[in-house]
Amino acid sequence: MKKSTLVLLLMLGFIFQTAFATDGYYRHGYGIKYSALAGSGVAVSLSSLGAITNPASISNLNNGFEINLSYFSPERYYEVSGVPNPPPAFGLTPGKVESEQTSFFFPTLGGNYKLSEKFTVALSLYGNGGMNSDYPTATFYDPTSPGTGVNIEQMFGNLSFAYKFACNHSIGVAGIIGWQRFAAKGLIAFSGYSSDPANLTGNEKSTALGFGFKVGYQGKLLEELSFGASYQSKVYMSEFERYAGLFAQAGDFDVPANWQAGFAFTPGAWKFMFDVKQIFYSQVNSIANPMLPNLQTALLGQEEGAGFGWKDILVIKYGVMFSGFCGWDFMAGYSVSQNPINEENVMFNILAPAVIQNHVTFGISKDIAKNHEVTVAFMLALENNIIGPNPLNGTPQTIELGMKQWQVEVGYAFSSF
Repeated sequence: MKKSTLVLLLMLGFIFQTAFATDGYYRHGYGIKYSALAGSGVAVSLSSLGAITNPASISNLNNGFEINLSYFSPERYYEVSGVPNPPPAFGLTPGKVESEQTSFFFPTLGGNYKLSEKFTVALSLYGNGGMNSDYPTATFYDPTSPGTGVNIEQMFGNLSFAYKFACNHSIGVAGIIGWQRFAAKGLIAFSGYSSDPANLTGNEKSTALGFGFKVGYQGKLLEELSFGASYQSKVYMSEFERYAGLFAQAGDFDVPANWQAGFAFTPGAWKFMFDVKQIFYSQVNSIANPMLPNLQTALLGQEEGAGFGWKDILVIKYGVMFSGFCGWDFMAGYSVSQNPINEENVMFNILAPAVIQNHVTFGISKDIAKNHEVTVAFMLALENNIIGPNPLNGTPQTIELGMKQWQVEVGYAFSSF
């Protein structure tokens, strides 16, 4: 591939917005085949982009390059029931409001190269997201903005190294560079609760950079049974300075740590996968701090300033794959996760209604020429909602958050021997 083409693809990775809301705000799967398996597959080596989930997986691959393009469509809403009380209460206008922006395109790309029989290196570029909403109303009565919402875009670059230390056993490590951008609108009513009202809402997009790492293992326990596991550290990001009066710790918004482990049973042309993943949202104050009592005991932007009240979640992932039928691969998956949001924190989570818990996926791959493959995958996130009180209204008022989404991906992969 010409250098100019590669540079263009890397630039595209940073131009496209991301708006995922699947396992909280982690994607349900990274790389099109892993996406078609509902994010399972930490114990198998399927493509260059497997390095995103488990850097040890690239030890078992030939040199290769892969690019995926996805169309993602989330539908989000909130609905308020009950009579709003006048100030000093903080009641919301009754009715149902849907987030407007429902179409997003984004790429994922990467490649791997064998340095020797034991050492392999890979580079991956991918996005996260999900803290996205765009309501066409002044939800929180902001006279300076006709709409309400937030938008966070995240891109990551992983440089992975894998070492095959024994036959069918590998370890890997990846350095992670993170980039993110954030903006909020329609929140001026919270100025009295903020430590820095000038950097609370309505400012230009604020950017942040950060670093983290990932380690992984993959190996065969028996001829047809493999095990894989990986751990990703917290990605420590710089602060969103233009929103230092919104997020706890003066605009801090680190990416939470996570781990994933699983088994693969591979009799003949079949692969059956079972994975468990845990995401530690509680490690990041701006995500984990509850709305109350924090809104009353600390100012927004301070160490204990109110946040979204997200809790750690556990995700169970299942996948099945059949290969070898005239160059075709068939994949399907299902995942179920805990909801990071509880009923007491629905009000702030109007801005980030990431309540999805169930994903159904499938995909199909076909060899189009020697060492060239095309894959198509589909994901359906089943509709889910959560209902909780408006704790600032004084008398009963309820808020319902709801979301559903679907995604179509196409991918091309090249490998050499």
